[in-house]
Amino acid sequence: CALGLATPMSIMVGTGRAAELGVLFRNGAALQALRDAKVVAFDKTGTLTEGRPALTDFVVAPGFEADTVLGLAASVESRSEHPVARSIVDAALKRGLTLIPPDRFEALPGHGVEGSVGGRKVIVGARRHMDKLGISGDDLAEAASRLEGTGKSPLYVAVEGRIAALVAVSDPIKAGAAEAVSALKAQGLVVAMVTGDAQGAASGVAARL
Repeated sequence: CALGLATPMSIMVGTGRAAELGVLFRNGAALQALRDAKVVAFDKTGTLTEGRPALTDFVVAPGFEADTVLGLAASVESRSEHPVARSIVDAALKRGLTLIPPDRFEALPGHGVEGSVGGRKVIVGARRHMDKLGISGDDLAEAASRLEGTGKSPLYVAVEGRIAALVAVSDPIKAGAAEAVSALKAQGLVVAMVTGDAQGAASGVAARL
């Protein structure tokens, strides 16, 4: 009887106290299983970082005009709910650019977005997505590598099947994140970071954490 009362009571107290600290458990079994955990994996954006990325760099490919490309990219991204999309839209609005509602829009989780603006096909996404579509980003590869090395996340903008620009965003590290990672490591846990960012950008954030 003592165990029958104490076990559910301790789980209730534990989940309640954790909720006060902003930690939510799926159920009591998840709380009990936590004692056997060896690895803690964090999502990056919004967990280890603020989740409010800002556009820091915009590199235009030869033959394209900066405001035109940014306007097309922002017009497509205006239909996306991703934090990175918001940063591109905000940057375009700050430049006083007018956004055009896309004729077509498709979000590709982990890869990017595709759409049609004024009859022009526009794709904003990671290098791996461009490679999958057979769109070469070699002209801006050096710039992308440089940006990744500073912890920024480069995205490519393709217009009508050609790379038009490189967009880089940076998301500030959340206060207390580095301390949390250190505290977990001090307990002998392996800490991992899960992200859709390119390897270079992910490594840059990991190094700072």
